[in-house]
Amino acid sequence: MKFSVLTLFPEMFNSLNESIIGKGKEKGLIDINLVNIRDFSKNKHKQVDDTPYGGGAGMVMKADVVYEAYKSLNTKNAKVIFLTPQGKTLNQEKVKKLAQEEHIILLCGHYEGIDQRVIEEIVDEEISIGDYVLTGGEIPAMVLIDSVSRYVEGVIKKESINEESFSDGLLEYPQYTRPEIFLNKRVPEVLLSGNHQEIEKWRKKRSLENTYKKRPELLENKKLSNKDKEFIEEISNASSKNIEPIH
Repeated sequence: MKFSVLTLFPEMFNSLNESIIGKGKEKGLIDINLVNIRDFSKNKHKQVDDTPYGGGAGMVMKADVVYEAYKSLNTKNAKVIFLTPQGKTLNQEKVKKLAQEEHIILLCGHYEGIDQRVIEEIVDEEISIGDYVLTGGEIPAMVLIDSVSRYVEGVIKKESINEESFSDGLLEYPQYTRPEIFLNKRVPEVLLSGNHQEIEKWRKKRSLENTYKKRPELLENKKLSNKDKEFIEEISNASSKNIEPIH
């Protein structure tokens, strides 16, 4: 999987040399090419922005400079994504779909934005990571690279992906490790039992409980078994009475 990033601040992406993404790069599974848009300014001061036509606060990134940076890349079979609050919100379904791409070019805006003409010329899709505004597109680009890279074959174990939050439309169950007792709180007995069938049942119930309590909207379009529905009803009844459901 190849990522090319058009940015004014390539040094911000140094963190992607660490942890799982860094290991993916070392194995040659992930290639991250950083392109400094400022290098393509013909202005002697390397200016990349100018005042907006029609007036207003702030500066706008120039279309010609961004376009020249884009043209420096091999764009064949590449999907160009502009990171902007105006885009569709990134979710797990979109992440999985993007992981099938051969080459993704990420355009990071700054200041008051980018001249609309170059956006219309080169961008295939606009993506947001949430309904809020950041100082630039670099952090959203890193979020996208991190989330998509995890679905590139060989970067992490498949079983890790299959069991995490949103993998089946639900939030993940709670996790525990040693010590067995911490601050007088004991690890749930079922996890120490060695009974894998019971452990799987427990994990499914805790996953449903987490989802119901934290992100109930995820259950609206989720196909649930009768047992799942019964457990959710139990959680609902317990919550209304301010008691914990039986684990």
